[in-house]
Amino acid sequence: MPRGDKGSYTDKQKRQAEHIEEGYEERVVSKGEAERRAWATVNASSGGGKKSGSGRGKKENKAPARKGGKKGGKASKGSGKAAKKSAKKAAKKSAKKSARKGSGKSS
Repeated sequence: MPRGDKGSYTDKQKRQAEHIEEGYEERVVSKGEAERRAWATVNASSGGGKKSGSGRGKKENKAPARKGGKKGGKASKGSGKAAKKSAKKAAKKSAKKSARKGSGKSS
């Protein structure tokens, strides 16, 4: 079997790789890079091509797929040090503003 042959993968694994690849292409990743990343994700989750036989099945590790969803977009917005720092800064600024309004001269 030549290197890079996908013959030992199940239909499900091939479908998974295809869907993952489409997701990368939507995020403007080149075709070749998207394919490479997709198969790397499938390999990470299932441990490579599945071979038939009793007792060979292993549980799938879903962590690599979850990581992809959390890494960018809405899931990661509003979390982390940078978001906390900017929220703190905004709160400080609004506190200063309200303090200035209250200390105005009245005639």
